Amino acid sequence: MTKKHWMVLLVFGLFVLACKKDHPIKEEIEKFLGFQKPSNFPEPVYNFANNPLTKEGFELGRALFYEPRLSRNNTISCGSCHIQSSAFTQHGHDVSHGIDDRLGTRNSPAIMNLAWSKAFMWGGGVYDLDLQPITPITTHEEMDENLENVLKKISVLPKYRALFKQAFGTEELSTARFMKALSQFMLMCVSSHSKYDQVMRKEGAVFTAEEQEGYVLFQEKCASCHSEPLFTDGSFRNNGLGVSAVNDQGLYAVTLIETDRYKFKVPSLRNLKYTAPYTHDGRFLTLDGMLEHYNSEVKDTPNLDPLLRKNGRLGIELSGTDKQKLAAFLGTLNDEAFINDKRFSEQ
Repeated sequence: MTKKHWMVLLVFGLFVLACKKDHPIKEEIEKFLGFQKPSNFPEPVYNFANNPLTKEGFELGRALFYEPRLSRNNTISCGSCHIQSSAFTQHGHDVSHGIDDRLGTRNSPAIMNLAWSKAFMWGGGVYDLDLQPITPITTHEEMDENLENVLKKISVLPKYRALFKQAFGTEELSTARFMKALSQFMLMCVSSHSKYDQVMRKEGAVFTAEEQEGYVLFQEKCASCHSEPLFTDGSFRNNGLGVSAVNDQGLYAVTLIETDRYKFKVPSLRNLKYTAPYTHDGRFLTLDGMLEHYNSEVKDTPNLDPLLRKNGRLGIELSGTDKQKLAAFLGTLNDEAFINDKRFSEQ
């Protein structure tokens, strides 16, 4: 082979290598294996029979998740308030900031492990993942748009006509297909590669002595509400925060049942390293502040969760050492692989 041929091959090889480096997301998506239930997780509750996950559906959902045309002035996407590096929360804000920098009343909840959720949002009201995006799209403080306009805006783009064709066999955009595509993206956002998961699956990891002691404390004092392995039981509870400045009454606003006042969805404790600030209104900036709330700051309200009213004491007794050990265990729930998974990133 002549020197000229070698040079041609070398240039071509460098071109191919450069292309690969320029498209790491595409490479990851090409490995698409569909929804995979972690072996230490229960069966999901989402009805996959009505929305089978495909690589094409996931790619469409990912494009829509990061599409600012879902908002009235084409500036806010789902990914604006659900940032991957923050486990799909809006890090740095106590409450979410939406269109025109309008302030919401709640902290953006994490998008992860939604295949196991029966209800959505801090205050409930949505019980089907395929319907959940309607709320942020139409809410005045969030995207301030309507679905009819969203579909009109994206239907004129060849990119989306092609993506809908690949995902659903037709270029026709419909509300149902739009919603199912977004669900396919969100369903794939599974966080299951923390140290805790590796320990539970016997993949070679072991807890340190402090983490193990924290795990024992967790099972004794926290697991009733934050049940393993999802670290939430999916219920709505009044955890003694008291009345906020905006008087957000949580689940009551949906049910109008008196005993539902100030009940909010129990959040997962996974990825706390990335999801601060904590609670529905982001009032606690640190994990220590959140733990101290349960130790000494629980407010006495008529429908306070019974688990926080025991033996004449409000809250959960936690010494300084207890908090340190609990923090060590909770650190094992952080999933660095999840927040760095290229399949879920915008670019």
